[in-house]
Amino acid sequence: MTEFDEQLLEGMRKGRHIVVFTGAGASAESGIPTFRDRQSGLWQKFDAAELATPGAFRADPSLVWGWYESRRRAVRCAQPNGAHEAIAQMARHVPRLTLITQNVDDLHERAGSRDVLHLHGELAHPYCEGCRRRHDFQEQTPPDACQTGRIEPPRCATCGGRIRPGVVWFGESLPGAVWQASCEAARQAHVFLCIGTSSVVQPAASLTGLAIEAGAMTVQINPNPTSMDGDVRFTYRGPAGMLLPQLIEQAWPSN
Repeated sequence: MTEFDEQLLEGMRKGRHIVVFTGAGASAESGIPTFRDRQSGLWQKFDAAELATPGAFRADPSLVWGWYESRRRAVRCAQPNGAHEAIAQMARHVPRLTLITQNVDDLHERAGSRDVLHLHGELAHPYCEGCRRRHDFQEQTPPDACQTGRIEPPRCATCGGRIRPGVVWFGESLPGAVWQASCEAARQAHVFLCIGTSSVVQPAASLTGLAIEAGAMTVQINPNPTSMDGDVRFTYRGPAGMLLPQLIEQAWPSN
């Protein structure tokens, strides 16, 4: 059992606005591999980062679509872990909670969180390259189709354009409204929790710095050291799925 600092616990109880910022580590505990993990199955020979670019999709759309379909189907089979559930529970104890995530899955939503700010898009919301109309999956692809590697992207029912994954690729800008809302939340936070992120992917990683500059009580939970270790006020080493439920219980004891 980790004993959390009483100043942190008191700050969470009194904080009018808590901001939670999650990265790939939060979903990794549910079995969703990060981009830094070795890929499995047919994808072992590919570098995930090389598939996550506009150029890769233009050069080989069926390969990239197949890769993202394999990730989307992995997410469908995954379940929220203790970290996702603790964050949703935290929202019930505070006047205002803003949840910002770098993750493209829907595990936060399935755990009960609402109005999640997805900085890097969402796997479940692909859209047309041409008219930008959102595409709804009909789930007609056989469950094991992603094992073939390549899957031809569907076409837009409105304009016939090619449907692309609803994620932000390397080299693309973050969604403007989401990024602006995230920056404003970081600057307004009384407590800012950085959960399961390596703090190296920019510009998302700069949010913690904004919170520090604004005077927020900053907390980092991560199993590994990061570049923010010396900057945040509190650092706790370990899996978020274990530590966050303990933090919630100590901040708001059930008895």
